[in-house]
Amino acid sequence: MGKDAVLAKMKELGCPLECIVTVTTRPRRAGERDNVDYNFVSTGRFLRMIENKELLEWANVYGNMYGVPKEPIKQALESGKDAVVKVDIQGAATIKKLVPPAVLIFLMPPSMEELFTRLEQRQTESAFDLALRKKTAEEEIKQLPLFDYIIVNKQREIDRAVSQIMAIITAEKCRVTPREIAL
Repeated sequence: MGKDAVLAKMKELGCPLECIVTVTTRPRRAGERDNVDYNFVSTGRFLRMIENKELLEWANVYGNMYGVPKEPIKQALESGKDAVVKVDIQGAATIKKLVPPAVLIFLMPPSMEELFTRLEQRQTESAFDLALRKKTAEEEIKQLPLFDYIIVNKQREIDRAVSQIMAIITAEKCRVTPREIAL
């Protein structure tokens, strides 16, 4: 139960947020739905999005392009909603640089061993890709100081992780000096 499961649970519970769907060039996995899990686009379309400055940030991750579309974030913020974006460390660093008041939450497993078990059980990566994911995860943990908050996402405790995220959002709304986020 990782980031996708936490976001799905937040949607299921009707949390008052806008979950921004990331754009990717990677092939769709079994069970994934376009415009739900990701916006699946061709490399050509992705490159046009970069050229037209339609992406807040983008990166090549594991040989595939991923990006965060600007317009849905702007629409959410303009309508008074909070926008939630699922990105990797590189994306988080870019967003923090471009939008310093953005609130970054690091969702982490209780241990690296549990993360590795989760990745292996998913059976969505080749042995090479799985080894790369494990190495990357170890490096990502070193980037914790970039984030504002950390949530340990324990197996079978997804409701706890969701309630902690909602508590962070509530606390941020109660700040004496609110963060002003604009794109």
